[in-house]
Amino acid sequence: MAKRAGSKGRERKIRDALQALKDLGFPRQQQNERSALTLLALLNLTPDKPWEKASDPLMGITPMMEFFAEHYDKRYAPNTRETVRRQTIHQFAQAALVVANPDKPSRSTNSPKAVYQIEPSALKLLREFGKSSWRKRLSEYLKSVETLNRLYAREREMRRIAVRLLDGKAIRLSPGAHNALIKNILDDFCPLYAPGGKVIYVGDTEKKWACYDAASLAALGVVIEEHGKMPDVVVHHVAKDWLLLIEAVTSHGPVNPKRRQELRDLFAGCSAGIVCATAFQDRRTMMKHLAEISWETEVWVADAPTHLIHFNGERFLGPYDK
Repeated sequence: MAKRAGSKGRERKIRDALQALKDLGFPRQQQNERSALTLLALLNLTPDKPWEKASDPLMGITPMMEFFAEHYDKRYAPNTRETVRRQTIHQFAQAALVVANPDKPSRSTNSPKAVYQIEPSALKLLREFGKSSWRKRLSEYLKSVETLNRLYAREREMRRIAVRLLDGKAIRLSPGAHNALIKNILDDFCPLYAPGGKVIYVGDTEKKWACYDAASLAALGVVIEEHGKMPDVVVHHVAKDWLLLIEAVTSHGPVNPKRRQELRDLFAGCSAGIVCATAFQDRRTMMKHLAEISWETEVWVADAPTHLIHFNGERFLGPYDK
């Protein structure tokens, strides 16, 4: 009997969380068990704890999923981590229900160290759930949400990384080490090794692409259907008719043999010569990935911008026959 009662208590708390999300105006896509469990984890609400005892721990996605399993007997596969982040946490942040990385706002949104915390006024409201005061407090909170959204949007914009492309166009990248390295590529690598070139694509850890010139790429014979396969930066060295495909590496992802072949396949129809390059912030990071780097590619280190490391082939900074 105790086990059944415990199960009923868990399900009741999940239903309560679903109702809270509905009352807060979240769309149907976030009115599900995954989002309810995420809310309960962020409030540190176990099945036996009343809403008035909710708290605001800093939590990453993996600890949230561990909370689901430990306290609610809901086990999600490890590969659903991105689903929790992209289809629940992202929307919670957009609605100003949670704050991303309050301990370090400059941390990248896709950093493995990313953490989230219930926004203070939302915490105060949710402690009222189930009480007679809930509807009144909810109405007051909902009136303030737009102001909160504007506040956090302004703060996020202030933290963005300003970058100017080779043609003078300005773009802004989301904060984090990965995009800081992309800025180095655009500020230092491109003027040195593709002077007068044209930036065709720039990825962003938050928006996926910050710059994408589909027309210029199509003029070179390439049509991209899936942005997820793109390198971090694509630059057309117009004078030499080379297309530079550059990966920015801060923790993983150099141009290894598999990745080189993927890029060659992706740009197989390109009329320009293909040059694959990997960029690192410093040599210490490069050394961690040295054994993975493919031959017949280039390596650039941001803290020594005027030097290139050529992984042996008959050409130096040039394309190879397909």
